[in-house]
Amino acid sequence: MTGPVISSFGLDYLGLSHLKAAHWNLSAAALYEQAIRRGEAQMAKDGPLVALTGQHTGRSPNDKYIVQEETTADQIWWGNNKAISEDAFDRLLARVQAYLQGREVFVQDLYAGADPDHRLPVRIVTQHAWHNLFAQNMFIRPKLCDRREFEPGFTVLQVPDFRAVPERDGTRTETFILVNFKKRLVLIGGTSYAGEIKKSVFTILNFLLPARGILPMHCSANIGPAGDTAIFFGLSGTGKTTLSADGSRTLIGDDEHGWSDTSVFNFEGGCYAKVIRLSPEAEPEIYATTRRFGTVLENVVMDPGTRELDLDDARHTENTRACYPIDFIPNASNSGMGGQPQNIIMLTADAFGVLPPISKLTPEQAMYHFLSGYTSRVAGTEKGVTEPQATFSTCFGAPFMPRHPSAYAKLLGERISRGGANCWLVNTGWTGGAYGTGKRMSIAHTRALVRAVLDGRLATVPHVPEASFGLMVPEGCDGVPTEVLQPKNTWTDKRAYEDTAREVARRFEANFTQFAEHVDEKVRGAGVKVAA
Repeated sequence: MTGPVISSFGLDYLGLSHLKAAHWNLSAAALYEQAIRRGEAQMAKDGPLVALTGQHTGRSPNDKYIVQEETTADQIWWGNNKAISEDAFDRLLARVQAYLQGREVFVQDLYAGADPDHRLPVRIVTQHAWHNLFAQNMFIRPKLCDRREFEPGFTVLQVPDFRAVPERDGTRTETFILVNFKKRLVLIGGTSYAGEIKKSVFTILNFLLPARGILPMHCSANIGPAGDTAIFFGLSGTGKTTLSADGSRTLIGDDEHGWSDTSVFNFEGGCYAKVIRLSPEAEPEIYATTRRFGTVLENVVMDPGTRELDLDDARHTENTRACYPIDFIPNASNSGMGGQPQNIIMLTADAFGVLPPISKLTPEQAMYHFLSGYTSRVAGTEKGVTEPQATFSTCFGAPFMPRHPSAYAKLLGERISRGGANCWLVNTGWTGGAYGTGKRMSIAHTRALVRAVLDGRLATVPHVPEASFGLMVPEGCDGVPTEVLQPKNTWTDKRAYEDTAREVARRFEANFTQFAEHVDEKVRGAGVKVAA
């Protein structure tokens, strides 16, 4: 065993024996050396570590399972989560244990959750050094002296080079992400995409925290100079990271948080930002992280000779990523915590171009849109997607929700009612037409609208209804042309707008039928209705 600090609570509980070596809590520099020596990654000009993940350049949600066992079976939303038996899990674990004999592993002892009252000790055990650096960047790093007696509350064992045999192991493919709440263990194999580690920990917290009255959220959060906290819900590609990394405000975190009676707190100690076509002008703080030692870049194209990066090249995937410690962002919070939020912003990238760039929501509308979790995919971002597709991911994170969505929506409603936060729906997608006809919403306009929300100006201006979705839109906002605020005004073909809006409304209505019986009449009445 090597490393600056080796926990007295070893790896015996995992059944790992006859390892070639176990490297504990290595520094970033030591993990760089290991990753490069082992041929896992390369160092780019200016210092980031660049790794390719092969065929898996994103998550594999259809290969994720929760172990069905008596202690948690009645608490899992089986309509959304696939079950695997305890016997199948144990057999696959035994094969992983045998596979690792004679091999090296890397161990990081970390925390998930910045609030000391609610944090979870997590141990990340990986086959590759670069994944261990990813974990070190993503989660909260205890002082080395605190790792001597570190006892994990949950463990993630990630072995990307081990592949399941579906007919033998009961999996769908060679890839597997298995969550066992009873054994407090996650098994990951058959994929090198590092995001599976991060999202597995998110899944764990999404199950554990509601039982303590804490709302887990797929959101970013920041704090203003006056101490006001803002939350940004949104699916990938909607702008959570971009909009929360505002140089005038303090960043709490960019992706996953808990909301307790006393705080909004980051689950993570790092950020995992999309960097395809990243602009130093539009996103200078994030761009700067791609030019420094310690950042892990996934599937970013690099010139093999000069080691120069090309962030515009999507030959490996559109889903290129940078993973870096949160303190790489100059205005990041030291504590990872904020107070009760004054504003809740729900982000959507509407590729149909029919939602307003911003609208103010009632608490009931906020619960409706939280349960809906609407955004849309566009052509080219995923295999087989040739035109805009409406996507509904409840609570803005369905793949990571072990419990029924109503459990999270109820907590959100209670929090809004208790704290009186203002709620907003922001469309960062298209305007003037659907994808292919219209254009992407101006980031400058979106930033102006969000800043007007955060400084309180937009809550005080008159609001008027828009044409199709029962939403209230501000009459004006400094820095934003008035005609942009009402989406119908931006379309040349008004009939095409009406037809498209009706179709999107139908999809909202059809999607919400699954939640209607779990909410009260006020929430049902606040939903999108198809216009006659």
